[in-house]
Amino acid sequence: MKQTKTLQLTMVLGMGLFMVACGGEGEGPIVAPPQAPAEWADKHMPAGWWTDPAKMEEGRKLYIGQTNPDVDCGSCHGKDGKPTKAGARDFRVGERMKLYSDSVWAWRIADGVPNTKMKGWKSKLSDEDVWKLVLFEASFGMPGKRWDAEKKSWVDAASASTAPAPVGK
Repeated sequence: MKQTKTLQLTMVLGMGLFMVACGGEGEGPIVAPPQAPAEWADKHMPAGWWTDPAKMEEGRKLYIGQTNPDVDCGSCHGKDGKPTKAGARDFRVGERMKLYSDSVWAWRIADGVPNTKMKGWKSKLSDEDVWKLVLFEASFGMPGKRWDAEKKSWVDAASASTAPAPVGK
């Protein structure tokens, strides 16, 4: 009798751990990423890019490795933003991705993510290319949105401010 209860308890706990491990699309709980370091904190998407279809298309071509075969984000993050490799961020999960400012997103692309397989791409990408990738990747989970640096939040892209910003600033 005691062995049966122990076995049942073990099965219940094991199933619970399995469900937790598989929940949330395999990415664990949704928590805010670290703040961008000083060198990235004041950099933002260039003015007008959030609604520029040509820049979006350039970002798509970069993402799939068409523009630069050395950089193929889709090989890990999936051509549609759904990861194909364990540990890759799922860009379709808007609730998670909205926690990343455009600065944090660009920083992670450029410098990578410590203790993961996500390496930095700044040796293979210009600052402009990094921002094109931010633009395209954000479209998976937050289509029609843009980062508002003053409000420090994602807003409708149609409400874009008209203040010009230099590339990467």
